[in-house]
Amino acid sequence: MQRATFEAPLHLRSGAQLGPYTLVYETYGQLNAARSNAVLVCHALNASHHVAGRYADAPDNVGWWDNLVGPGKPLDTDRFFVIGVNNLGSCFGSTGPTHTNPATGQPWGADFPVVTVEDWVAAQARLIDHLGITRLAAVLGGSLGGMQAQAWALAHPERVAHCVVVASAPHLSTQNIAFNEVARRAIVTDPDFHDGHFYAHGVVPARGLRVARMIGHITYLSDDAMEAKFGRAFQGAQEPGYSTQNIEFQVESYLRHQGEKFAGYFDANTYLLITRALDYFDPARAHGGSLARAYAQARGVEFLVVSFSTDWRFSPLRSREIVKALVDNHARVSYAEIDAPHGHDAFLLDDARYHGVMRAYFERVAGQLA
Repeated sequence: MQRATFEAPLHLRSGAQLGPYTLVYETYGQLNAARSNAVLVCHALNASHHVAGRYADAPDNVGWWDNLVGPGKPLDTDRFFVIGVNNLGSCFGSTGPTHTNPATGQPWGADFPVVTVEDWVAAQARLIDHLGITRLAAVLGGSLGGMQAQAWALAHPERVAHCVVVASAPHLSTQNIAFNEVARRAIVTDPDFHDGHFYAHGVVPARGLRVARMIGHITYLSDDAMEAKFGRAFQGAQEPGYSTQNIEFQVESYLRHQGEKFAGYFDANTYLLITRALDYFDPARAHGGSLARAYAQARGVEFLVVSFSTDWRFSPLRSREIVKALVDNHARVSYAEIDAPHGHDAFLLDDARYHGVMRAYFERVAGQLA
């Protein structure tokens, strides 16, 4: 893990400024002599800079995309210099709500400025400058990370050779915004939230975080995946216990476990910030609602767009919107729609067809390196 601190303030989309600030990042592989083999990996909601590998002092802490990134893997670190960066506002090391607000000497809490996908990309671009990299071989991301990859291609097309967008969308659907709002309300109505300044009270709005994670987790899985994993099986019994409050079904136990685990490591203010950044992302908005006009800014960038058949949160239809906007601009784009049963989480799982697509594409990227 490495840190880079930037003294110059970052001008945010909201009109606020943030600075100085620190970004935490990790790198894998070696930067070649031409500095042409760098790939930036952008993370999704609850992930971080720890993209691949294990820490010597924490061998169970496996990088969140370790099955995709590493020596001999589809994104081969024997050929590419891979960069994973933790976004501003997160709770995994980069400057965020848990850090000290220099104006008050207290944790930022709810006073941390609202950040957008475009703000994250602006901060990442400074890090890429700091690393002495002029142009990225590729920017890659899944889900919210795919939105960042799109934003890179739109804001800095001259600095991106390839943009790889996995299980993502050009903007959230109304239903997705609604899911995010329900999760946020679970957090802010927790009595331990204290208007976002719960640090001073020595508490965590764990109940709200648990419910938020349970809601989110349901949306990450397909109906078929949940049926195959749990069915209607009871938890530790063959017959119902006729209770309205105790755990009865295995799926209930699973969701409660996921909620408990999440509340133990994730920050509530970070959850609010990141889900709101998801809501705001909409590159077509500045172009009269035309995604084709928005994507005209990405001329010269080559794209790979990947979707999964049972991903109902970021459905293949949304990926096809991106592809159509690119085709309308005569851009070079490859599209793969993987028939996978896992829902949105498929982008994180082992699937031979999906990984085959990724491997073949990055082999082509490697073949174009200087």
